[in-house]
Amino acid sequence: MKQSKKIKDMSIHEASAFWDEHDFCEFEDTAEVKELRFSLKKKKYIGVDMGLYSKIKNKAKKLHKDEDILIAEWLSEKVKV
Repeated sequence: MKQSKKIKDMSIHEASAFWDEHDFCEFEDTAEVKELRFSLKKKKYIGVDMGLYSKIKNKAKKLHKDEDILIAEWLSEKVKV
């Protein structure tokens, strides 16, 4: 991942991977966040057959997406949300 990519443009998974490899002190132009507000969306997790999940994971990797995002997109298309 490029260091020039802004944090606000990262998914939670990308940000997690980024900060696993980097330290806050590497960036002189950053400041500590004093107040942060966010809202969590409720999610429901469902079981998926491991064979099907493996295929979904491979497809998501080819599309450079997280599998949960790909599944959500597919389900949204199916129910026309």
